[in-house]
Amino acid sequence: MPHVDIKCFPRELNDEQKTALAADIADVIVRHLSSKDSSVSVALNQVQPEAWKEQVWDVEIGPKMDELIKKPGYSM
Repeated sequence: MPHVDIKCFPRELNDEQKTALAADIADVIVRHLSSKDSSVSVALNQVQPEAWKEQVWDVEIGPKMDELIKKPGYSM
């Protein structure tokens, strides 16, 4: 039951673009993890730039750097 939780700065995406993004991500998950498309869920959470450090970096990136399979090219 893979779940992908995308956090990003706000983007102007319409429903069609969000659907295409989720479909592309689901395709990658299905291919690499041998999952069924019906098992994959994708969330898109837009975080204001001024809240990024507190809500994302300090909670999910910085303290879990050793667990990341792709590390960011920036630090805070």
